[in-house]
Amino acid sequence: MKKIFPVMILTLTMAVLSRSAIGERHYPSGGAVNGSLTVDGIQRTYYLYVPEKYTGRKSVPLLIVLHGGGGRGKRTEEKTTLNGFDRLADKEGFLVVYPDAVEYHWNDGRNNPYSYAARQNLNDVKFISALIDHLGNKYNLDPKRVYATGVSNGGMMSFRLACELPDRIAAIATVAASMPETLYDHCTPQHPVSVLIIHGTDDPLVPWNGGDVVAFGQHRGSVVPVPQSVEFWVKHDHCTLQKGKTWLPDKDPLDGTRVWKEMYINRDDKVKVVFYGIEGGGHTWPDGFSSLPRVTGKITHDINACRVIWDFFREVGKINK
Repeated sequence: MKKIFPVMILTLTMAVLSRSAIGERHYPSGGAVNGSLTVDGIQRTYYLYVPEKYTGRKSVPLLIVLHGGGGRGKRTEEKTTLNGFDRLADKEGFLVVYPDAVEYHWNDGRNNPYSYAARQNLNDVKFISALIDHLGNKYNLDPKRVYATGVSNGGMMSFRLACELPDRIAAIATVAASMPETLYDHCTPQHPVSVLIIHGTDDPLVPWNGGDVVAFGQHRGSVVPVPQSVEFWVKHDHCTLQKGKTWLPDKDPLDGTRVWKEMYINRDDKVKVVFYGIEGGGHTWPDGFSSLPRVTGKITHDINACRVIWDFFREVGKINK
């Protein structure tokens, strides 16, 4: 026994050290991680969902989900999207991260006097880039399959990422967001980016025809008309119309909305721009949840935004692989 005991101790010690070394590279799968990193001297936080099927043996996509103004990452996961992206991650094996903005607003490029991030000109693009690196050091991520999506302020921030970080973001999807006027005037992406845009014609906060973004009587910067945002990315990506305005089935006649779809494609490199217009739709996440329906307007149940967005990213990923 005297000879065996030291061997057992050594074996156990090596096993513990081995687990620790692995832990430095990969978090455990099948759960949630509350994490943080420091960027420009500011501690930034995020909530990460890791599906059980993640093993670290093969590279996987990363989906970045950006909350709207006044929100938080965790609330977007649970309330806005109703955990829809998490369920898709469990099924298809990608990672989902829900970052938090400083003081609840992203610096999306608008001159929004009510946004601390805008007033201080915080570099949220740098934060998202650092977050990709941070997670890439811990997980086996596919750098060609990093995607960003967001609602409202988070959707506008996604546009900014496509403008300023096209070498790291393969595609974006926006909901209830149009391009800020100041961003539109200065957006010069160096690479093509596939873009999906979902917007309601009756959005009371981010107007379909552009102009001031107004929330609770406060003017929070200006955006270009939604069709102009679509046209911008169609031209930038050198796309042509593949499928014109097509009405989708009215799955819920009682929700007061109808959805149509338009699709544009660059036939050389297969970059896509897809647009879903929601007739009668408000400032809402399709098939999601709104805590202020009288303020935000109607929610369509004819499409599920989480499913539509992930299907779009998955198709883009197949092309990029």
